[in-house]
Amino acid sequence: MSRSSDPARTPVAGQAGLPPPLPEPQESGQVSRGDTTGRRRLSVASMGLLLFAVATAAIGQVMLKHGMQVASSRAAQSRGSLVVSAATSPWVLLGLLVFAISAVAWLATLSRVPLSVAYPFNALGYLGILTASILILHERANVLTWTGSLLVVSGLIIVVLARP
Repeated sequence: MSRSSDPARTPVAGQAGLPPPLPEPQESGQVSRGDTTGRRRLSVASMGLLLFAVATAAIGQVMLKHGMQVASSRAAQSRGSLVVSAATSPWVLLGLLVFAISAVAWLATLSRVPLSVAYPFNALGYLGILTASILILHERANVLTWTGSLLVVSGLIIVVLARP
């Protein structure tokens, strides 16, 4: 006896014990049940987590750069290994720890926020690193560097505001 593919006998979600389909999750990690605008908003907690992830990544990078400057100087003075000098530098180790914290925060962010929204926020890290490299590391930046960084951040603002 063969089975027929009768559409009237095919179970539909909600019938025959099948669960109804779940609504799509929003960036905030909460499910929207009545959003008819089609526009998704970040919750304050998700935005805070996202900004924390970007800020700690930038801070970690600055700490790593400072640690490597110290390690390079120490290795040159003692004619020792740069690898050993870097591996024993408190700034490098602390920078790696802060960078690891930022990675965990980034993973938590990605569990709540679509990548297409979260990733452009890394542009804020460019400004933070540029500012810190001038103020803390005493590096130089020209007008074109600032202009390019501000254009990248302007792109971030456009992406966030233009979300459908």
